[in-house]
Amino acid sequence: MRIDDDARTTMAIIALPDANTAEFVFYRNPGADLQLRPDELDGDLLQNTRALHIGSLSLVAEPARSATETAVSLAKEAGALISFDVNYRPSLWHSPEAALAQIQKMIPQVDLVKVNEVELALLAGDGVDTAVALQAILDQGPSLCVLTRGQTAAGRKRPLARLRSPLSPVTTVDATGCGDAFIAALLFQLTKTADWRQAFSLGNLQTALRFANAVGALTAQTQGVIPALPTAVQVETFLSQQPLSM
Repeated sequence: MRIDDDARTTMAIIALPDANTAEFVFYRNPGADLQLRPDELDGDLLQNTRALHIGSLSLVAEPARSATETAVSLAKEAGALISFDVNYRPSLWHSPEAALAQIQKMIPQVDLVKVNEVELALLAGDGVDTAVALQAILDQGPSLCVLTRGQTAAGRKRPLARLRSPLSPVTTVDATGCGDAFIAALLFQLTKTADWRQAFSLGNLQTALRFANAVGALTAQTQGVIPALPTAVQVETFLSQQPLSM
């Protein structure tokens, strides 16, 4: 934890017009998170981690942008899995073009990219075929691109393998944080072995996606984000009640 004596902690105020839609207002002018400097990073931690997960919110401005880039470089050099949630929040950027430039700059540096349908359109342009758009991301260097689509998630990896892992529909109470829960669960599955690269086989990815989809589904059924996160036992119980294929 790093403390900034001059900047306040960023806050996100969330409105829910309906259970599947969240609207965000950020108090960040600037927030303390944007003040993180490269020299404040924990080098030992970064060089001994199995995975580093980042989002685009730390790429909005300096010095956090340089701190993020430095963290990625240190962890990547040490062999960690680098995961990137595009997590595009328009109100935090000066323009979509500014966001796109920084996001595109980061994509070649990571192993896993997570996007939703809005973010995929930002990267590829409106009307581009989903498979073509996902492949365009993979062509920039990542090994895996995961697309979350509200009720389902799908993955595409090199070379040209496409995976889907649907589950039975659930009743959504609050979809806020489901994407975060999903990617956390996916990283948990991918880093269970000493060498995360072994988890990128098609069979292991299918299992990992199924587990992550279950975590997202369970999170959607409870109000709030942190209180909604399920335990591993709850996930396994939920999966035991699902058909093996749909």
